[in-house]
Amino acid sequence: MKNTDQRVLAAVATSLAEGGAGWLCTIAATFGASPRPLGSLAFLDDCGRLTGSLSGGCIEDDLLDKLSAGEFAAAGCELLEYGVSPEENERFGLPCGGRMRVLVEPLAERHLVGVRELLAALDGRRAMRREVDLRTGEWRLQPLDHCLPLTLSDETLRQDFGPRFQLLLVGANELARCIAEIATAMDYRVLVCDPREDRRQQWPVTGVELLSAMPDDAVVQHACDKHSVVITLTHDPRIDDMALMQALREDCFYVGALGSERTSAKRRERLLQLDLSPAQIDRLHAPVGLSIGSKSAMEIAVAVMAELTQLRRRGG
Repeated sequence: MKNTDQRVLAAVATSLAEGGAGWLCTIAATFGASPRPLGSLAFLDDCGRLTGSLSGGCIEDDLLDKLSAGEFAAAGCELLEYGVSPEENERFGLPCGGRMRVLVEPLAERHLVGVRELLAALDGRRAMRREVDLRTGEWRLQPLDHCLPLTLSDETLRQDFGPRFQLLLVGANELARCIAEIATAMDYRVLVCDPREDRRQQWPVTGVELLSAMPDDAVVQHACDKHSVVITLTHDPRIDDMALMQALREDCFYVGALGSERTSAKRRERLLQLDLSPAQIDRLHAPVGLSIGSKSAMEIAVAVMAELTQLRRRGG
């Protein structure tokens, strides 16, 4: 399953490859609250088809109206500002006091190579920076190790594209279901690994990739980079420890395990006997999730996703 950036860029590539053109719209600056985060993309082709989202729909409607009225230039970037008055906030569905600037870039066949290069990087789980010259509309791409927030100056927009965060859950149980439902809504790629066929057959959440491989193999094949999260949920050391033993050796963003303080202490003792170093074991988040007094499966899922969000916002 592709993330939003990939879907928008794929629509751009298809339109340009077919001889069409269009306008790539990027939230280039926000002031106060905004309905979509900085860097969100939408593509409006020259036939009026829209892919992606900048708001709840009102800003997109305004862009379509401008296209119909012939207000978009075929060359040259343009910055549009929304929410400059209380009336505009109400009209465009922006939170009180919220404002945003949207960069509208006309794209043509000369951009196709760059769009395809960006898509190839995202498909290969590699980070890439896009710099746009606001005077000429030309792109410059360069590979990255780490992504930084979008920046906008008088002459340049600099936007980093990174791999979609993916979440490997070990154990197809009720807690995995709750975590998967929240994580998919937050645009994670979610994989659930369980070697037990009956558990996989009963899995209820759509949009999730089910894996039958042994947990350590699943980590190696699907979740061993710095944009991957591995969480074990089965309470069965024969299953959980295999995944943890491998994940703690990899460059994962986060490795966590469900269990009480007592269970987690015993787990660390076992992992020390599996040739893992103390430094590797120190990377384990156990008990998993923020300590908010959660008891039910959904409450624990909220705590887990809240901790991931906190760590991502802090840069790990």
